[in-house]
Amino acid sequence: MNSVSVATMTRNHPGTHPAPEGQYSRGVDTEEAADRVVAGHWEGDLITGSHNATAIGTLVERTSGYVQLVHLPTDHTAAKVCRGVAATFEGLPEQLRRSLTWDQGSEMAAHATVAAVLDQGVFFAHPGSPWQRGSNENTNGLLRQYFPKSTDLSIHSALDLREVENRLNNRPRKRHGWKTPAEIYAQHLSQSDPTGATTS
Repeated sequence: MNSVSVATMTRNHPGTHPAPEGQYSRGVDTEEAADRVVAGHWEGDLITGSHNATAIGTLVERTSGYVQLVHLPTDHTAAKVCRGVAATFEGLPEQLRRSLTWDQGSEMAAHATVAAVLDQGVFFAHPGSPWQRGSNENTNGLLRQYFPKSTDLSIHSALDLREVENRLNNRPRKRHGWKTPAEIYAQHLSQSDPTGATTS
């Protein structure tokens, strides 16, 4: 994958500019990502448990709404979070590893680890601009049905997380004509063209 630095990749996109502490912000999404037509652009965040002591990483693919959860049973330091996110992306086909938009949390301080496995790198939403990660924000709300804020999230095994993923990914969505995120995502997996065009 592209090994260019996050700073360089970000400057290539109009509407982006440096954010504090060496992070980079997407002030205006690239047209490709914002239109939700091209697969492989992801939004991410952490949901935390009681006193923010435990966490689960959440990733949502923009075109399909497909959810992947990152198991963080021991801690949610930047090193652990970024390794977990990068490992999740490494399990995907290259055409579904385009970019990740995260919030300004310090848990993504080691973002170069993640950028190394993505084609277009890691971007950071402006503070106080949750709509730049709207799919992820909505999904985190759904996830709270299974992972309440006041609980210890470390008690959930990787298998527990896969079960919740399956429940959300197989829930029909109005915006997909009542198809499920899993069905839309499966179409992306079966097509080498990430725009969704049928290949010969």
